[in-house]
Amino acid sequence: MAKFLPYEDRLEIKSGLKEDLTFTEIGKKLGRDRTTITKEIRNYAVEQCTGYSVYPHNVCKYRKGCKRKKVCGTNECKHPMVTTCRQCERLCNRYCEQFEEEVCTSRFKTPYVCNGCSEVKKCTLTKTIYDALEAHRQASEKIAESRSGILSTEGEIVRLNEILVPLIKQGQSIHQIYLNNKDELTCSENTLYNYIDGSLFDVRNIDLPRKVKYRPRYKKPELKVDRGCRVRSKGGKVLLTVFFVETSLMLAFLRDANTSKSVIDIYDELYHRLGGQDFRKLFPIILTDYAEEKTMPKNS
Repeated sequence: MAKFLPYEDRLEIKSGLKEDLTFTEIGKKLGRDRTTITKEIRNYAVEQCTGYSVYPHNVCKYRKGCKRKKVCGTNECKHPMVTTCRQCERLCNRYCEQFEEEVCTSRFKTPYVCNGCSEVKKCTLTKTIYDALEAHRQASEKIAESRSGILSTEGEIVRLNEILVPLIKQGQSIHQIYLNNKDELTCSENTLYNYIDGSLFDVRNIDLPRKVKYRPRYKKPELKVDRGCRVRSKGGKVLLTVFFVETSLMLAFLRDANTSKSVIDIYDELYHRLGGQDFRKLFPIILTDYAEEKTMPKNS
């Protein structure tokens, strides 16, 4: 079973949460284990600090009946159009001395999100929402990060550096160090070379006793052919065909040999027989192709 969920599955999860389905029910619809659904929601659900209508995000437990004004302690209110401070953009939470935070405990119980809550559209508390598009974006970024860069932490790099650097400075090769310290290094020999190439250790490629001696591999030079200068074999008799597209007429001229001069001779003969004016009228454009001519039988 693929670990990476497609976007369509995430849309189904979002729809299932809105319908207040259990993780088991959502998993059955998608043909996946309930733990997969649980991890997906726990990993990619996001907090949203939003309110509704004229009421901004407000987490004070007294917000519903509060009628206090000017809690910021100044007569120069930045939002004079609001009737009470609870309608001000979170400033009452910041300045009011009576402020006590209210946290919705439903966010910390199954299903851990507010998608299916009937009060979500008129709630000013901090919400946890599973959004299919945002979850897909986060998952894609996580996969992209896992396929690039290094997989070790800074502490692990420091530990490897302390093992490698003294031994390399003693003249030992990476291969020798790896064979003698395989259990301590806990990574492959190729990974060590990659980390050195990435300048993650206090040594560089020039410090390695063998790597600087390697010569670049010989690469066979590519043979480039000038297509404008093709060498043809003369061979026996061949035909030159001339096709008129508009009338679907094809003419064939017998040539004694497959040479460029034989082609020129035929067009020269046509020019003299037709005259310059008719020739240019019949041959305003001449498009040629390169094809393998077949030599005609000797008894033809």
